[in-house]
Amino acid sequence: MADTIASSQTAGPSAAKSGAIFVCPLSEVPNVVERAQAKHLVTLLQSDIPVATPPGIADGFHLRLEVHDIAEPLFEQVAPDATHVKRLIQFAEEWGGEGTMVVHCWAGISRSTAAAFTSLCFVNPDLPEAVIARALRAASPTAQPNRLIVKLADDLLARQGRMIRAVEAMGPARPAYAAKPFSLQADPAWLASMG
Repeated sequence: MADTIASSQTAGPSAAKSGAIFVCPLSEVPNVVERAQAKHLVTLLQSDIPVATPPGIADGFHLRLEVHDIAEPLFEQVAPDATHVKRLIQFAEEWGGEGTMVVHCWAGISRSTAAAFTSLCFVNPDLPEAVIARALRAASPTAQPNRLIVKLADDLLARQGRMIRAVEAMGPARPAYAAKPFSLQADPAWLASMG
């Protein structure tokens, strides 16, 4: 694919990282941002749900991706597309696996877990995608990453289907109305120990 994005390797392919991603539902955003002392925030919600930027998140550090939780186009709904996922990857590059980033959607189950998985794959280019997916499942039994976001990320990062296969291998998620907030360290050694 000609339109791909190279994974960040500025710190070396297996460099330790001190950051973490926290994933939560919308209802928990202010609490999680405060407790985690987050400096980056990603919101994945449709445009008719306003989300105020919580204290602690500076201007320019709150990425808003206005998409519905769908895996194929539906009438009057906005499906995630390559432009949305490119913006997510660029934001993950700015984060770089250092410091704390909070990612949320409505329930903390689908769009946000896909964004967290994508971000961790990007900042850990040499870590197998399956390891990151297993760490995600260990951290959250309710995680069910949005397959369209993952497929688009797989294409943009030239992962040749490995990201989508890793997510499919996670197996079914435990049903829930909303996820309990959880976190994943960005460090490859920590992820490998979890997966």
